[in-house]
Amino acid sequence: MRDPAFRRRLVLGAAAVLLAAGCAHAAEVTGLRIWPAEDHTRAVIDLSGPVDYKLFELASPDRIVLDLKGSHFAAGFEAAASGGALKGVRAGRQGKADARIVFDLATGARPRSFLLPPGDKAGHRLVVDLYPAGAKPLPVKRAPEIAAGKARDIVIAIDAGHGGKDPGSIGASGTHEKRITLAVARELKALVDRTPGMTGVLTRDGDYFIPLEQRYAKARAAKADLFISIHADAFTNADARGSSVWVLSPRGATSEAARWLADRENRADLVGGVTLDDKDDTLAKVLLDLSQGATMGASNAVAEHVLSALGRIGPTHRSYVERANFVVLRSPDVPSILVETAFITNPAEEARLKTPAHREKLAAAILDGVRNHFRASPPPGSLFAQERERGRRAAAERYVVSRGDTLSTIAARHGVSTAELRAANARPDERVLVGEVLAIPSG
Repeated sequence: MRDPAFRRRLVLGAAAVLLAAGCAHAAEVTGLRIWPAEDHTRAVIDLSGPVDYKLFELASPDRIVLDLKGSHFAAGFEAAASGGALKGVRAGRQGKADARIVFDLATGARPRSFLLPPGDKAGHRLVVDLYPAGAKPLPVKRAPEIAAGKARDIVIAIDAGHGGKDPGSIGASGTHEKRITLAVARELKALVDRTPGMTGVLTRDGDYFIPLEQRYAKARAAKADLFISIHADAFTNADARGSSVWVLSPRGATSEAARWLADRENRADLVGGVTLDDKDDTLAKVLLDLSQGATMGASNAVAEHVLSALGRIGPTHRSYVERANFVVLRSPDVPSILVETAFITNPAEEARLKTPAHREKLAAAILDGVRNHFRASPPPGSLFAQERERGRRAAAERYVVSRGDTLSTIAARHGVSTAELRAANARPDERVLVGEVLAIPSG
């Protein structure tokens, strides 16, 4: 028989294990933030670790109740102020072990919630989204449906960086980046919409915050051919100046590929028109690599055109396209670029960014680069593709006379009569000259 001291240590050890298991999903509530988005109100609860929770609705008066199991509020915790769908927020204890947060509703709302793991310099978070009762989340504007046989518009998703609680960089005179990016995005959309064969879609059209992943998700939902994120750069040196264009780094693409392959919801989605959900891991990885490779190649090509166009209206910060692991550029099947319009921390550039005329020049230059890219590489079925095909055919309907050619042999070669060929070129007879260009009528 083992000695009593050993049995005492065994019991204490088992108790410690049971205590740890009971606290595995307990957390400290360290903060609560609320802001209104375009179609809902979002509350984010900051936590010290993962947590079990229960969310339910109560009426008379309308309220949403959130119970956090085995959790407690940090010292100095304060409930956030009201806003959006909320007229008030209360926090307190529920029983002996739980923390409770009550959202008093200004109007009827239905909740959605999800947990976020640590990332992007933030810890564990619980997100509660409150949508108007009876309403669906605001859909992304899609390109208009095109009748069979007609050319479709190229869809450009335009993302105004920052917004809402996130002002972005702040200029020397107090200009918020979020306001500049929205103004440039709106101007760019107006120019895109006025371009035959193009349609613009804004990820945000007001001063509200959108998480980074949702920005490129909106572009995918809109079936965009290109995603452009608009920003205004910042640096500690106020003399830094010039526009720049960025694409996703290989490291960022690798990280995103791993996330897609590990996430069943992602794999069930379409990547380049192919679902990965029913593919084994090796085939899914190959298909994703192919999609990402094509997307990154297209992203780099359009970025080169945009950088060149921006260089024609002012200085660029670098003479080449730059690469970084920006989250908004991680779509595996939508070519994506990020444009830093200027350095908002440079007083001279900040002043220019505040003028509508300069913002219009920036938007026009970005569109110029985008248009040049799609003229060279038009998506199938688009008006740009049709125009390129018409140009190709027009070029093919010209013939340069070579030595030994006669009008009759040229006509026979192109399947038209000699009389038709003479009429198309207003020829008084059948004589031709070497090097002469003849128009070939439709056969």
